[in-house]
Amino acid sequence: MTDVDPQRVPLVDSAAFLFAQLGSHSAYRFDQLLGPLGIKPPQYGTLRMLEANDGRTQQQLCDALGIHRNVMVSLIDDLEKRGLVERRKHPADRRAHAVHLLPAGREMIGRAAGLAEQLNAELLEPLDPGDRPKLLAMLQRAAVGNGLTPGVHPALTVEPGTVPMYDPGHI
Repeated sequence: MTDVDPQRVPLVDSAAFLFAQLGSHSAYRFDQLLGPLGIKPPQYGTLRMLEANDGRTQQQLCDALGIHRNVMVSLIDDLEKRGLVERRKHPADRRAHAVHLLPAGREMIGRAAGLAEQLNAELLEPLDPGDRPKLLAMLQRAAVGNGLTPGVHPALTVEPGTVPMYDPGHI
């Protein structure tokens, strides 16, 4: 069976289809790999963000990443319940709490980062080693050129309870 209609571009020649196909596959695989650690990709992304921005307020984190505050509150609540982060009184703003990564959170980042590296190797294995940096650079240019925030998954910018235009968990 084929999808080829002589008047249409075949899906295998469609950049949009291939991006969606690989994106869905990589999201599913990453979720599978993180499963034994008891975290999901959004929690891993939040831990990575905190690793580089430890001690910032939730609002500062939201503003820097363009993430809805309800999304951030939910993520931090979950990570705090797991003993990976904690909120502390902010030293300069009595109304705010600073979010700090705990040692267990740093350990979780290390374990999950190894799995992320494994997935990167899996995804790029079919390519010649010399082609991999070129592909990465082109993907980075395409992401920025389409207005995406570097290092922020688009699903994180959506308020909880809403379904983004593309959500692999709702397929």
